[in-house]
Amino acid sequence: MLNALVTNLAAEGEAHNPLLPAWYDLVWSALWFVVILLVVWKVALPRFTKMLDERSAAIEGNIAKADEAQKQAEAALEEYTRQLAEARTEAGAIRETAREDGKKIVAEAKETAAVEAARLTTAAHAQIEAERQTAFVSLRSEVGGLALDLAGGVVGETLSDDARATAVVDRFLADLEASEAAK
Repeated sequence: MLNALVTNLAAEGEAHNPLLPAWYDLVWSALWFVVILLVVWKVALPRFTKMLDERSAAIEGNIAKADEAQKQAEAALEEYTRQLAEARTEAGAIRETAREDGKKIVAEAKETAAVEAARLTTAAHAQIEAERQTAFVSLRSEVGGLALDLAGGVVGETLSDDARATAVVDRFLADLEASEAAK
């Protein structure tokens, strides 16, 4: 096709280069280029610059906010860490106090139990002693009665006099105890 165009132009007798546009095309293109350049420079470029400045300010503001938020987060983390350490220390102190209180309670319970056991033992000994005394008195009177009956059978007379019978029984039991103690 290019060959056909060059051949047509050569046939018409013009010696014009087909790769270069005509001078009026160059003038009109330059004029429109200048108009478009002025419109871009006066209208589009300021708007574009304003938009980039706003975007840059927003980005810088967001970066500043992010830095501030990061500082606050770090401060909150430090505060949390400090409170956690305090809480652990306090929990340890409470645990130690509870252990000491537990030991005191156990010691008090043992002491109370020992006192109560001593009281019960003393009461039991007192009761045993009282029962022993009661049994001793009862046994003494029964042994005395049996001894009087036997003595009455041996002697052949009734020992009905209480004072005399009591004196005989007491003397007999005293002799019996003395012989027991001598063994």
